[in-house]
Amino acid sequence: MRWITALLASGPARKALGLMLAAVTLALFLLNLRRAGESAGRLAERLETMEKVNDAQRRMLEAAARRPADRDALAQRLRAGRF
Repeated sequence: MRWITALLASGPARKALGLMLAAVTLALFLLNLRRAGESAGRLAERLETMEKVNDAQRRMLEAAARRPADRDALAQRLRAGRF
């Protein structure tokens, strides 16, 4: 047990320990950055899908707003060729 204390008290061992600690910290940071990037990619894909769905719903609502009010109006539109 004394040799561990003596080893850590020496300059080169402390420097090596500091470098290892810095390397582990950097590795953890990069892994966290990668995970955050994947999450952002999934959110962007979900947003794009929602935009497509909203656009389709908007077009359906616009088409429904232009529909004929009753059968007579439908018949008039068909005779005029505006269907």
